[in-house]
Amino acid sequence: MSSNRFTSFREFFPYYLAEHSVPTCRALHYTGTILGTGVALYALLTMQWWMLLLYPLIGYGFAWVGHFFIEHNKPATFTYPRWSWMGDYKMLWLWMTGRLKPALEDAEKLYGQGTGAVNRA
Repeated sequence: MSSNRFTSFREFFPYYLAEHSVPTCRALHYTGTILGTGVALYALLTMQWWMLLLYPLIGYGFAWVGHFFIEHNKPATFTYPRWSWMGDYKMLWLWMTGRLKPALEDAEKLYGQGTGAVNRA
């Protein structure tokens, strides 16, 4: 299914969620997204521009550990970098607002469940 060409973020997001079926992987994404955003904001507020280089290292570092060692799938960032970045923030927001479970259930209906479910479909 990863060979699909999505034409909108709305189409892409359930695929993105299916690629994050393991809670530990999602937790690593949340950690990277929050820490990376904090570093980026600090860099902007203090005008320490070099620190902006840390943003992708922190955000993607945590996320890729989750994919390579926990989910055992290819990060969506490699094919859909902008939508993957947007997906990180949307998934985090849904989790923080307690609305992630229904979205994960919908993704499971479309793509299956479990580690690397989309890559096996």
